[in-house]
This record gives sequence, structure tokens and C-alpha cells, in this order.
Amino acid sequence: MSYAPRHNNKILHAVAGSFYDLPCPINLNMWWNFGSMLGMLLVIQILSGFIMACHYTPHEGLAFSSVVHIMHDVHEGWLFRSLHSNGASFFFMCIYAHMGRGMYYHSFVLHKTWMVGVTMYLMLMAIAFLGYVLPWGQMSYWGATVITNLFSAIPYIGNMVTQWIWGGFTVCDATLKRFYVLHMYLPFALGGLFVIHMYYLHDTGSNNPLGVDDGGDLVSFHPYYSHKDFVGMLIMVGTLFLVVLFAPDVFGAAENYIPANPYKTPIHIQPEWYFLFAYTILRSVPNKGGGVAALAGSVLILYLMPFRPKYFHLGLAFYPLSQLYYWIFVSSFLMLTFVGMRPVQEPYQVMGQVSSLVYFMYYPTHCLLERWWDVLMSYLQFSLGESGVNHSKVSNYDGGSELKWDDLSVKN
Repeated sequence: MSYAPRHNNKILHAVAGSFYDLPCPINLNMWWNFGSMLGMLLVIQILSGFIMACHYTPHEGLAFSSVVHIMHDVHEGWLFRSLHSNGASFFFMCIYAHMGRGMYYHSFVLHKTWMVGVTMYLMLMAIAFLGYVLPWGQMSYWGATVITNLFSAIPYIGNMVTQWIWGGFTVCDATLKRFYVLHMYLPFALGGLFVIHMYYLHDTGSNNPLGVDDGGDLVSFHPYYSHKDFVGMLIMVGTLFLVVLFAPDVFGAAENYIPANPYKTPIHIQPEWYFLFAYTILRSVPNKGGGVAALAGSVLILYLMPFRPKYFHLGLAFYPLSQLYYWIFVSSFLMLTFVGMRPVQEPYQVMGQVSSLVYFMYYPTHCLLERWWDVLMSYLQFSLGESGVNHSKVSNYDGGSELKWDDLSVKN
């Protein structure tokens, strides 16, 4: 009797158990495709960045001209540069959709997977910021000046830390070289975290849109989801190439096509669009220290999601009010991104402050909404139904553990 090679070879057997023969829930929808898209984009970013690094010069007097050289003189250099810059935007589109799906369907109950994923998100933000500085245009230079100055808000050691990052008393050639080295090596650390992320995910298995036990309804990853992921990656890569070939500058800032000038500040300094929500939160707080704390808290608060109480259902499929509030939260995120592109004046300042409040209020409020809905549904189910229902389990339910229907007995 012959067997498939993956069953005879130990290495192939281990790989097949994590990918080819991986048991998956039968009802996963398109929102689970963004993880594979992120893996594809990571490969595209590393390869295109490696090719450009062969022609880039990390020197404050040559960096901008070396980018121009890549665009005009290097064979297909324009393609790789546009792929790399627009690929970063697509990376963040996919990661926001991926994390939004995790928040909607409560993927944070997979504690280790979620923690590694949030760490990857923070590292990705650092890599994107470092890469944004490398072209050494006006927006790159002044964006680096503004962001690195935030470290000066740290009590007692802030100024020392800021000058250590700069390598001097201002953003200079030493800063550019440090940022270049970190931007080159951190993606490989991100790839290592990706492997750990996948290991924890495949060790515990994915959740599903209904948030119920799916032990009896599992299918193998191949061919059911491998083909689906392949189609998703084709759509994503095709869309990326449409942007690269027909609108390569749609995500860029016009000021960044001007060489960096330390003596001329742009009228409106702003980061890339994927940082605008945090930038708006920063400038919505009048106090510098408070703004920096709010900026850090807007991202670090994701680490607290796995520690929230567990309720009757996983995910928001059976919580209509929580679904409504979730989309209000998404709207506040989009509003913060829009306000970040506008000048600091009315009515944008008030809009940013209100959106920041809605953004932060979501994290404690959505827990209360889910618990209230569980209690309401339990009351309607057992007080308006047959007589003789045992209410002790419902009345003593404190939301700290999952409530089971088996605990609620009906006396005939």
C-alpha cells in the first residue's frame, strides 16, 4: 500500500499537520482571508526592499538623490519603489481588517495568538515609520522630527532619550543611518514573530463566526481554504498592481518630493494615512504629556483585550446592540483618520476630541453591553417561558465565566 509523501517524511508530516491537513471550522468567511494576504505582502515588502537597498545611500546629502536614481536610472526601479511604498499602505489595510475581524469575532480569547499579533502590529508601525524617513524628503524629515520629539515627554530622561535616538542635537545623518539599519533588520524579526503567531494559531485552532463549539464540523485546510486564500491573494496583488501602474502616488504626500530642508517647515505636517488616527488623538489632548500617553494608550490598550470577562457567546453574532456600537467605533476610527488630514482648527479640533472619546470608550463599554444583553436574554427566556424554571443560576451569574444552558433546568 502506498502513502502520500507527507505521511512518510517526518518534516513533511509536521508541515502538513500545520497547513495541509490542518482542521478548520467549516463556516469561515472572507474576513479570515486577510491573514494569508498579510503573509504575501510581507514577502513582497522584504523582496522589494532588498532590491532597493542595493541602490540606496543612507546619507543626508545623498539619500534623496539615490531615491531619484532608483526611480529613473535603475532597471525597473520605479516598479520596485512603487511596490514597496504602496505595499505598506496595503499592508496596513489588511492588518486593520484582520484586527477588526478579531475584535468583532472575539479572536482575542486565543491569548497567545492575540498577544503575538499585537506585538507584530507595534513592530510593523515602527518599521513603517523608519521607512517613511528614508527618502529624506520634506515630510520625511519633519515627520521624524515631530515623532522623535515625543520621547522628550518622558519624565526625567526624555531629553536624553531623544538625543540618543537622534545621535546628536537634532535629526541628522546619524539618525538616518540608524533608521536605515533598523528598517533593514526589523522585518526579519517580524517574520520570526509571524512564524510564532502561526504556531500558536494552529496549536489552538481558529475560532468561527458563530462563536460556538465546532469540534464536530471541521474540514482540512486543503483544498477548502487553500484555494480560497489563493483567490484572495490574487485579488489583493492584482489591486496592488492596479495602484502601482495607474495611481502610484495616490497614498503619497506632495511635500515628500521636495528634498529635506531643516530651515523650512511645511505648512501642515502629517504622517502617512495609517498613522493618522493616533496622530489625531495626540493633538486632541492640549497637554503634551497627556497627548503622548493617549497616543501610546490607543495602541497598547489592545493588549488588555484578552483579559476582559467572557460572556455567553464568543463574537458579536448574537449581540445586536454590540454590533451597532462596534460600527460606531469603526466610524470613530475613520473620523480620526480624516481629521488627521485637516489643519488644527475648528471644527476639526472638536471632531477629533469627540472621536477620540468614542474610540477609548468602546473598550470598557462593549463589555457592559454584552453582559447586559446576556442578562436580558436570560430573563426573557426563562421568566416569560414555562413556569418552574430554576432561576438560581441566572440570578447568580456574574459574567466571570461562560453561562451554559445545561445549568438552567426546567421543571415539568
